[in-house]
Amino acid sequence: MPRTTRTLIQRGDLWNADIPGVGAQPAVVVTRDTAIPVLPSVVCVLITSSFHGHVAEVAIGREEGLDHDSAANCDNVFTLPVRLLTRRKGRLGAAKLAELDAALTIALGLD
Repeated sequence: MPRTTRTLIQRGDLWNADIPGVGAQPAVVVTRDTAIPVLPSVVCVLITSSFHGHVAEVAIGREEGLDHDSAANCDNVFTLPVRLLTRRKGRLGAAKLAELDAALTIALGLD
């Protein structure tokens, strides 16, 4: 991915990603905005169509740019080279980003 595209990536963006061992799957970027332009990889949370309603999941869907209702599963956090982000699908609004932060706090045991 060209460096100019990297500067367009922001925390809370939903991207299609080519995830090694998984394949094409949407993911939400959780790396802080100030670090994204200088890092070769970003931290992401996997988005799946399975939603179980547990405390480390955030419901997302059409309003955020997806084709169907899904969940960001904060128990599945991974680092992905920026070049594997293939297409921006949407973005989390402020309320959903706050939900994501809370779910990450729980999933990572930071509370």
